[in-house]
Amino acid sequence: MKLALAQVLSTSDPQRNLAIVRDHAKQAKQAGASLVVFPEAMQIAFGHDLAQAAQPLDGPWAALIRQQAHDIGITIVAGMFTPGEDGRVRNTLLIAGPEADAHYDKIHLYDAFGYAESDSVTPGDAPVQFSHEGQILGVATCYDLRFPQLFIRHANSGATVNIVCASWGAGEGKVEQWTTLAKARALDSTTFVAAVGQADPQSVGQKATGTVPLGVGHSLVVDPLGRVIAQAGAEPELLVVDLDLAVVEKARQQLPVLANSVDL
Repeated sequence: MKLALAQVLSTSDPQRNLAIVRDHAKQAKQAGASLVVFPEAMQIAFGHDLAQAAQPLDGPWAALIRQQAHDIGITIVAGMFTPGEDGRVRNTLLIAGPEADAHYDKIHLYDAFGYAESDSVTPGDAPVQFSHEGQILGVATCYDLRFPQLFIRHANSGATVNIVCASWGAGEGKVEQWTTLAKARALDSTTFVAAVGQADPQSVGQKATGTVPLGVGHSLVVDPLGRVIAQAGAEPELLVVDLDLAVVEKARQQLPVLANSVDL
């Protein structure tokens, strides 16, 4: 499976962000990828009015993503915001492509490091997988990366690849945590972990302010034995990676953590 991680910077303008998705999806297709993954908050960057920007899954923003996926002939995974409860939104991943039309609402909300996502976001309550090229892929959003049970649940449901879309908050040690957690989740689940985040705004001369999670870059792909097989830097980049899915079965024979797991 050849997939692409589009480490980009979303903006305050959902229409401009659609153009960013379109351009990078075309580049990914030209590079031979059948799946392109964009970060969390791709519809509109954090730090803006999420409730005003939120649209239902049958609204125009999602419809245009589906149209792009159809026209380009590629599966797109991208973060958006849909209406939630009590004036809040849901932090949603949209999955659109020839084989899939699905969505995932972020379960674990980022109430950490001085930021309270739950003030503006309604949590999801169900893991989601989708099929692509005969494989099952699990999805997760940002703070979900700190919770191994979600990744193990995906693996036990047949996933060979776990996708993570993030707008990872900056701070001391946060890049190291991002990389370490991606490796750990790959080892926990013996799956490939393809984790894409927003680029670091400072890498293009933008200043980050307050505790709003914007991005640190360093998107990466980790194999089922925890080895990093590709990683971006801090700046915007399209990372295209070939996955040898036979590695998953080999890893599970060598390291049968799923089979050996016991409920305590």
